Amino acid sequence: MFTLRQYLQEEYFNTIICLNYIKLVYLILKVGCIMIFVVLGTQKFQCNRLLKELDNLIEHCKIKEPVFAQTGYSDYKPLNYKYTDFMDKNEFEDNIKNCNLLITHSGVGTIITGMKFEKPIIVFPRLKEFKEHIDNHQLEIAETFSKQSFVLLCGKKDSLEEQIAKSDLYTFKHYISQREKNVSVIKEFLYGGKK
Repeated sequence: MFTLRQYLQEEYFNTIICLNYIKLVYLILKVGCIMIFVVLGTQKFQCNRLLKELDNLIEHCKIKEPVFAQTGYSDYKPLNYKYTDFMDKNEFEDNIKNCNLLITHSGVGTIITGMKFEKPIIVFPRLKEFKEHIDNHQLEIAETFSKQSFVLLCGKKDSLEEQIAKSDLYTFKHYISQREKNVSVIKEFLYGGKK
């Protein structure tokens, strides 16, 4: 026999499960998969700060989607999500294609790849003061992409949790590659119109 309180608690719990299930189905239909893919690149610097923050958010149920990280040379080993130190190019691109959110250090190649596949991107730049790089050029790169609305910047004073929530509603600018145009201009210059 249930008390009214037990019944209401169970109904509340079932409602929460149902709402989470509906959100999960919606995301699968919308993007084809559910995964936050985290990329820290191949530079010989750690970025433990980001990995620890993700663990904290997952532990406190602030992130409910599966997370998979490419951790590079970071020495912190995640406790609440799967990771690998490195991966080959095909696996890397497949993970970007299949994620619904990309969180990355400020590696230009990763940012461009994410933009090419039209993924929401949060850039978490490595900072010199945390011994994550030799200078703050990653912050400058992230600010440049952010000002153009290609990415959301998660700087030192920003909340990763808030940026993740914001990424669901944010209108990211569509990236249009200028590669073919640039190659054409260079060929025109080099060969004077001859092919």
